[in-house]
Amino acid sequence: MSSDAVGGDAQARGQRDAPGLPRLPEPRGRPRWRPSDPLGLTLRWLVLLAVAVGWQLATVGGRSIFFPTLTEILAQARTSWLSGPASSAFLTSAVGSDVVPSLGRLLGGWLLAVVVGVSVGTAIGLVRNLADYLDPVIEFVRAIPPPAMIPPFLVVLGLGSDMKIALIAVGVVWPILLNTIDGVRSVDPVLVDTGRTLRTGRLRRLAFIVLPSASPRIFAGLRVSLSLSLILMVISEMVAATGGIGFTIVQAERSFAIRQMWAGILLLGVLGYLLNSLLLLVERHVLAWHRGARGREESP
Repeated sequence: MSSDAVGGDAQARGQRDAPGLPRLPEPRGRPRWRPSDPLGLTLRWLVLLAVAVGWQLATVGGRSIFFPTLTEILAQARTSWLSGPASSAFLTSAVGSDVVPSLGRLLGGWLLAVVVGVSVGTAIGLVRNLADYLDPVIEFVRAIPPPAMIPPFLVVLGLGSDMKIALIAVGVVWPILLNTIDGVRSVDPVLVDTGRTLRTGRLRRLAFIVLPSASPRIFAGLRVSLSLSLILMVISEMVAATGGIGFTIVQAERSFAIRQMWAGILLLGVLGYLLNSLLLLVERHVLAWHRGARGREESP
């Protein structure tokens, strides 16, 4: 780079940062950092608060015992899970016997599906026309409802956590698998040919070209599969289990503990929201380059 160009860049930075002077626009190759929108965040919480108030007003003074007020449900949830000693962070023993095993099964099945879906999907996507040949088999197996696999899984794996993890993995692997195949097949051939021209090895092309290019679609499959994991976790614990959140909800319904039943349902919503938020944070960190490139393409 010439000294004139270096000097010009330094002068431009000085003009941008000098006090009392109008700020020059940032270079288009460097998207400016934008803080989070406080107004949008406030509106989101206001909508949630409005739903909670609407629930409370709709049930307060109601005559049906099957629809308790939100304050009663929150009080039951605190009694069930947040009334323990301070030494255990106010968590009760029910957290260790119900919530922790359920989360372990959910994450175990989902992570197993991620490993299988991404690896098999990448292998299928890299082979030309292989996905077209396997499409009838994939669609046939994918059409089988995962709850229908509970009886054979019970026979083979028994009533333990292995059956529930296997059911979750088999039920949620398909969005990951299909999105990975689609993402790998849609990689820009120019990028792959450039890697070959530069004599880049297959593993390096896979790690630095194929998977990063396919990662936006892979993460779309991960988010869908995470929601399905929560659903299948509850179904597996409702049908054949001796513990877990799903088992607690069923037992509360059978004993007419309506507040406990609704507290378990509310807990599932909170867990689903937290898990989805954590995955969104990971996605924003991993795909920061993709968001920046898309923003530059959309800018005039």
